[in-house]
Amino acid sequence: MKLIEVNSISKYFLPAGRQGGHVKALDDVNFHVEKGECLGLAGESGSGKSTLARILLKLIPASEGEIIYAEDFSRKDYQMVFQNPWTSLNPRMRVKDILKEPLHIHGIRKDIAQILKEVELDESFLDKYPHELSGGERQRIGIARAVSIGPKFLLLDEPVSSLDVTIQAGILKLLKNLRSQLNLTILFIAHDLSIIRYMCERVAVMKSGTIVEIGQVSEVYRDPQHSYTKSLLESIPRLIS
Repeated sequence: MKLIEVNSISKYFLPAGRQGGHVKALDDVNFHVEKGECLGLAGESGSGKSTLARILLKLIPASEGEIIYAEDFSRKDYQMVFQNPWTSLNPRMRVKDILKEPLHIHGIRKDIAQILKEVELDESFLDKYPHELSGGERQRIGIARAVSIGPKFLLLDEPVSSLDVTIQAGILKLLKNLRSQLNLTILFIAHDLSIIRYMCERVAVMKSGTIVEIGQVSEVYRDPQHSYTKSLLESIPRLIS
């Protein structure tokens, strides 16, 4: 069953101060996400991955094309974990208030101590501010906030790229466990194909706003068809085997 179907999505921007002409950030993008799967979206910085993510979550509109959701779009059901845990949390709020906010918005009653337990943190974190946390702890709070309201779809935008290598593996294992426990469908954005291989069943490779290759991770790794995919596989360090 397709949870999300992306049909011919394009996005144009008019840069500030520029006279005439648009910059095409996305060009005729087509793919789908099956319910329950983890689809990887790979590509270098500036390839259009984050723009596509924001269109999927209706944070910005597409210029052309359509996105079909299996059910009516609900902000509760479609959540995002951002790349940088240093900027995605309100520095003036304690962890307990960060976690209470989405519950209050959606009228959900839940034990916030239990929410912390789900991301392998204890109650001692509830009264802390973000500046008192490490990068990995902050990202766990960001993940807890996103999954606390029971979403069906989780969009992960480079969730470990700003973290130390020693912390990345723990966050990735946590995400795999949460996916299994909560029956999540995930779109995992990353520039590192080794991480996508660890997390995902399928991968879509994006270059210059276009998907140049899509397929099962095992097949794309074994026999990449596009020269750009080959260059990614040859040049990116493989942190997880």
